[in-house]
Amino acid sequence: MQNFKPYYAVIFTSTLTKKNKGYSDMAQKMEDLAKTQSGFLGIDNARESVGITVSYWESLEAIKLWKQHSEHLIAQHKGRNKWYSWYNTKICKVEREYEFKL
Repeated sequence: MQNFKPYYAVIFTSTLTKKNKGYSDMAQKMEDLAKTQSGFLGIDNARESVGITVSYWESLEAIKLWKQHSEHLIAQHKGRNKWYSWYNTKICKVEREYEFKL
């Protein structure tokens, strides 16, 4: 590992309600918006019966600013009141990483 700088991962795990019209569009909008934020490093996501989105950030401050972004606040409100039956958020410091690729 050369010059690895620790960063943060926000792990958002959720289950959707049956009434989730508009969710996919908002999720895409939030991903596109997050990519424009200072400190954003990347995102991975998967959705089956449980959805998992992991976003990567340079700092805790960058995460805080994203959580408080006005459009993200609207999405959070809709999520709690309309789309999610459950969710959990974890914030972790990534101190090491590796990958395999053929």
